[in-house]
Amino acid sequence: MALGIALAFGCLGCSGQAPQGEGKPTRVELLNVSYDPTRELYRDINAAFVSHYAKEHGTEVSIKQSHASSGGQSRAVIDGLDADVVTLATWPDVEAIAKAKLIRPDWQNRFDNASVPYHSVVVFVVRKGNPKQIADWADLNRGDISIITPNPKTSGNGKYSFLAAWGAALAAGGSEEDARKFVAAIYKRTPVLDTGARAATATFSQKGIGDVHLTFENEAHLEVAESKGTLEIVYPRRSIRVDPPVAVVDTNVDSKGTRHAAEAYLGFLYSPEGQAIIARHHYRPWHGATGSTPPADLPNIELFDVTFVAGSWDNAMQKFFGEGGAFDAIYQPGAGT
Repeated sequence: MALGIALAFGCLGCSGQAPQGEGKPTRVELLNVSYDPTRELYRDINAAFVSHYAKEHGTEVSIKQSHASSGGQSRAVIDGLDADVVTLATWPDVEAIAKAKLIRPDWQNRFDNASVPYHSVVVFVVRKGNPKQIADWADLNRGDISIITPNPKTSGNGKYSFLAAWGAALAAGGSEEDARKFVAAIYKRTPVLDTGARAATATFSQKGIGDVHLTFENEAHLEVAESKGTLEIVYPRRSIRVDPPVAVVDTNVDSKGTRHAAEAYLGFLYSPEGQAIIARHHYRPWHGATGSTPPADLPNIELFDVTFVAGSWDNAMQKFFGEGGAFDAIYQPGAGT
């Protein structure tokens, strides 16, 4: 049974025991290992959860954060980074930790919506006034367009941007070969491949490189807000739905005795308070029966998912991002403009 909402209201149904009675802990420390663009989101989630948990259980929680590229964070946990929870960008990054036997195999079934408490989409950020008149994916095929996107080998944002471009070509009626040629053309005009989403944001917004930045919707809103009027967002007609999963790192929480707080922390993301914070940071909260209806300030564009592009994440990793896959075949370092 998914834990979801129950966790946010006292952790009913948790596999960990609630702290209670004589000898209950008075202070718990958690480490949330996350990906680049979630720094601001979890700063506010953490403050709200600390207050919530203290009221519910009389226990003080402190939460440390670690942020970097999603793939790098996954490897860091496998190599010994003592995460209590992971909140990463892609399913393969969490599944890799499960395959290393640090997370139980049933992790996707332990919170609602396959352990995805919020969604995002891939959008375009352009210079103010949109001087290159970029309106949809087909415009990225023009020779005068320079594109910034992170490396799909290391970045969840990079993987989703690659898949968004490939899927957009298919959704427009193109063949697999059409999609391959389109994506290859994009990477020929990608002058910099940063390892993570936040570094790509800096390349575009601070260094002034590129005409369009492919990024998550939540990161785009922050990037535009911090640009003080020099950037704007363009929504393509259709894009990929981004599904960032969360999981408790079982081996670590059991050895540290932090399971109850860790499960409650992730469950809090599904609570009305947690979902409201998520919406304020321009993510698309999961609202149970209301499904993927976005907040009023985010457009309801046509979306596809990873299964549309590749059938599954396993297939996507093998076909596109594995050694000798489609990305290796089309990307030539140094060939960009």
